[in-house]
Amino acid sequence: MDLFGSAPKVDRTLTGTIPNKPQPSSETVSDEATVRNAVTSADLSKTPTHTVPWANTTTGSAGVVSAIREDRSQGYLCRAFTTTKHSFEGIAMFSGQACQTGTGDWMLTAFDRQ
Repeated sequence: MDLFGSAPKVDRTLTGTIPNKPQPSSETVSDEATVRNAVTSADLSKTPTHTVPWANTTTGSAGVVSAIREDRSQGYLCRAFTTTKHSFEGIAMFSGQACQTGTGDWMLTAFDRQ
């Protein structure tokens, strides 16, 4: 007990946590999976323009993947791309990247609205 005020004062400031990034909606996840499948299933040797249409019957969204570029510089296969997305929210442009994992599955590593 400090009767004379000689003890150091305690900072009682309350702090909060940094808010988490909001989780994407199920529609966003579904559209991203549809785009990933279109990008990774494209046979680039038979698609000289590297454009691939996609449509998600679950969400009603559709678009055209374009400018698919393969890259192996990081030691694994990746495909960078751009795509349009036509949905009830309007038309938007996205850029993204899908990379092959060690098990051979493809994972979307980037998908950003432009």
